Amino acid sequence: MSTEPPESTVSPSEGYSEGSPEGSASAPSRRTFIATTAVGGAVVAGGLIGGPSVFGAEPAAAAGASPSSRVALTVNGERRTVTVDNRTSLLDLLREHLGLTGSKKGCNAGACGACTVLVDGRRVNSCLTLAIRLDGAEVTTIEGLAKGDQLHPLQQAFIDQDAFQCGYCTSGQIMSGVGCIDEGHTGSAEEIREFMSGNLCRCGCYVKIVRAVEQTAHGK
Repeated sequence: MSTEPPESTVSPSEGYSEGSPEGSASAPSRRTFIATTAVGGAVVAGGLIGGPSVFGAEPAAAAGASPSSRVALTVNGERRTVTVDNRTSLLDLLREHLGLTGSKKGCNAGACGACTVLVDGRRVNSCLTLAIRLDGAEVTTIEGLAKGDQLHPLQQAFIDQDAFQCGYCTSGQIMSGVGCIDEGHTGSAEEIREFMSGNLCRCGCYVKIVRAVEQTAHGK
């Protein structure tokens, strides 16, 4: 006669103690719980990804078009009116909208002076100046200094003194030099260097640049 115990006919859920939640008739099995959770999660995720935005607007619609404004200013003696993005710098307005590429984009952070222009007679870094703030202003760039074929005296002095090498910073140096002369800061070589210290020349032509400004200011 076999001594092995008979196989149990009790289901797994019936094997728990009476007080255990898994043993209650209303509690789902572990397998049912996992399956239900997975399906429910997929449905929720699908609703969030494929359905309308929970914020009530689609990202593209929420962003919308960038605000723009119309700016009227006088550039090199010519009245110009343009519509630009409100974030447009004076430098980008000159280069990209008006085709005046003499003002250079060096650092684009106001540290090198290659973009220097005159606004109402004052030197400014055009890369840091918002175009929409200049409505009604008068702007002078390197293209506006010469009168026909006659160079501005400082332009001629840069040639006479050989005050440039690669030429990338030259337009900003000349515009800053013109401003420096008009402001009366040319009493000495030291004063010129001080008031033009915001204009960098990577080729190291500083001595000749100062001489060119002195030549123009004092006829040396």
